[in-house]
Amino acid sequence: MAVPLILRWPNREPAHDALLSQIQPDQIIGAETVPNTVASGLWPGIRSTAKQGDADVASASSEPWVDANGYLAAFQKALGLTTVLAHEHKDPARGVPFDTLELALIEARVNGGNFILSVEPRYRAALLANDAKALEAWRSLARTAAWIRANENLFNRPTLPIITALVEPGYPTSEIANLLFRRGASPALATQVPNTGGIQVLIAAGLKTVPSSVYNHAAAGAIAVIDTAHPKGWKTVKEDTDRTLYSHGKGQIAAYHKRIQDPSEFALDCIDLLTHRRRAARLWNAPSAIPLATADGLLHIIQYGAPLTNEVQARVQGIYKSATLLRPEAPPLPLKIYRRAATTEVFPPAIHRLAVVKFE
Repeated sequence: MAVPLILRWPNREPAHDALLSQIQPDQIIGAETVPNTVASGLWPGIRSTAKQGDADVASASSEPWVDANGYLAAFQKALGLTTVLAHEHKDPARGVPFDTLELALIEARVNGGNFILSVEPRYRAALLANDAKALEAWRSLARTAAWIRANENLFNRPTLPIITALVEPGYPTSEIANLLFRRGASPALATQVPNTGGIQVLIAAGLKTVPSSVYNHAAAGAIAVIDTAHPKGWKTVKEDTDRTLYSHGKGQIAAYHKRIQDPSEFALDCIDLLTHRRRAARLWNAPSAIPLATADGLLHIIQYGAPLTNEVQARVQGIYKSATLLRPEAPPLPLKIYRRAATTEVFPPAIHRLAVVKFE
């Protein structure tokens, strides 16, 4: 069943129809609250200490911080709950680029959810005034929405489970998932330990209770990560200030001494436990992009900052014979591939907001 395209446009008038028809929405709603949606997301884009007009931008000397909601769609999906995101931009003091509405749709759909396209007041006013930048962003949104509709098979795919995080309702595991996505860990989320193979780091931090299956999975050869009380008698491999690494069967358990207080640093810790050479996906030259690798050979790259004009160095686990770059704004492009140990590397050029590399 196709995922519907829903547009929020209050006080619709007949004079607006030509503009609205460009998006070809399946449903147009007004200002009413839509039941069974998630409105807790942040407006997507980048933040930094630099300013350009009324918009936050990245400067040469500061790392851009990404506000992203892809994790929220994936988190809701893992819990078996609604994955329709409905956050809106309502802060008139903070202007946002018009094309971030397109970004909100992309991040939701890549991660198995949907987004109600809510046009913020400044954008709406600019559209109705025939502002050139607003109309350009609107046309780009229409193109991307049509491309997503025509390529729905690229989205909502099982994530490569190399790093898998167990989640449950509540802030602790939600925020851990958030920072794992933000730090490019490309995590799979689940409510219980999957029966499928391939999990190398199993994160059970933030849970109220760690299930015994987590310890069983570590004993079979993986690394499990916990932050709650645990059984005694494990052999210590290494003791750090904030955690102890134990051997357990064929694998290991990283046990934090306290509950996770800094999910951002924790995400980096988990990547270090895995090691960079075993990461599901890795990007260079793209500090504002978030990758997501799927179990069936797709690499999604979502660009949260300004469009990238140069090549991006991208690497995924697995040995492939060919790769094709798919983008809403350009025809398919074959990419040259490079084998790097157990990974495949490509250099996709010119990513506007979304790129999907299809490996075969």
